[in-house]
Amino acid sequence: MLYKFKSKAAGDVIMLEENGEQVLRIIGREPQAKGILEVAAMPAATAAIEAAVAEEEQARRDADAEAQAEGRKLPARNAVTLRQRVWPLLELIRRSHDAGADIVWGV
Repeated sequence: MLYKFKSKAAGDVIMLEENGEQVLRIIGREPQAKGILEVAAMPAATAAIEAAVAEEEQARRDADAEAQAEGRKLPARNAVTLRQRVWPLLELIRRSHDAGADIVWGV
């Protein structure tokens, strides 16, 4: 399944099921085939996504520092970071918020 996030304020953002569900959980939503992110909820959603990105980046820095301190090889990096994955959706949320337009998916 694909998640297709749509808004009148910007182009659609399409995510694979795993990534779409991850983002929905980050913003406090239960992953469902259909949904809406209302304008009033967008600032909290943006903050939650940014916090998750910061947490992932800090965990990465901590793992790298620990590996270096112990003289181990640095841990392998994910091919695509959360920051890269959520950037298009964050832009959609920001533009939709500025335009006063809700974001929907699965409709």
